[in-house]
Amino acid sequence: MSELLERLSPDCGGIVLTPNVDHLMKLQNDDQFYEIYQAAQYRVCDSQILMYASKFLGTPIGEKISGSDLFPAFCQKYGKDLNVKIFLLGGGPNVAQQARENINRRAGRELVVAAHSPSYGFETKEQECQEILELINQSGANVLAVGLGAPKQEKWIFKCKDSLKNIRVFLAVGATLNFEAGVYSRAPKWMSELGVEWLFRLSCEPRRLWRRYLVEGLPFFKLVVQQKLNCYQDPFASKNLLISQNKL
Repeated sequence: MSELLERLSPDCGGIVLTPNVDHLMKLQNDDQFYEIYQAAQYRVCDSQILMYASKFLGTPIGEKISGSDLFPAFCQKYGKDLNVKIFLLGGGPNVAQQARENINRRAGRELVVAAHSPSYGFETKEQECQEILELINQSGANVLAVGLGAPKQEKWIFKCKDSLKNIRVFLAVGATLNFEAGVYSRAPKWMSELGVEWLFRLSCEPRRLWRRYLVEGLPFFKLVVQQKLNCYQDPFASKNLLISQNKL
C-alpha cells in the first residue's frame, strides 16, 4: 500500500484497477474490458479469495489492496497536500456529494473539490457525458475517483481519459463512494481477512448481488483448478501474442 501511494502522487499518476473474482469472470468474455486491463498502469488485488488462489497456484501476491482501503488511505496521505484535488464521480443521487462532505470534514480542507452522481445509463448519453467532462475539467481536480461498478467505470475512464487533460490519477473504486457517504457499512475486518466480505455485502444488497456471488462467481474456482493443472485456455490468447509482439 505504501509503495503504491507513493507512486500515485499527481507528479507521477496512473490508472488503478482493483481486480476481484467478479472482474476476473467478466474478463473471460469481454474483450474490451480485457484490453483495458492490459493498458492499466496498476492492477492491485481487491479480494482475499484471489490471495488464496495466488498461493494455491504458487504465485503469491504481496498484499491485498482493496479500492475501499486504497481510497481513504490516499485521502489521508495527501489530505494536507494542497496540490492534490479530487473529483468524485458515481453513486446514487447525492451519494458523491455526501461522500465529498465527509471526506473534506476529515481532511480539514476542500480536498474533494467537486462531486457528481450521474443519471442511470449516462454513459450512453453523449450530451450528459460531455457535461460531466466539462464539470471535471472546470473543477481544477487532478485526481478522479470513479465509483460506477465494473466494467462500466473502467470503460468510461478509458473512453474519456484523453479528454481530461488535468487528471493525473484515475481510481476505479467501485462501491467505495457508498462507504464514504455512509450509505453502506464496510464488512468487519475479520470477515475481510478471512475472505468472506462478499457474504456481508450480499446480506446488505441481496437483490443486486445474489447473482454475482452465487451464480457468476462460482466458475472461478474451476478456472483456478484448470490453471493449476496447466489446462486453462486463455480466451484472448491471440491478443496476448499480438500485445507481446508489439512490445518487441
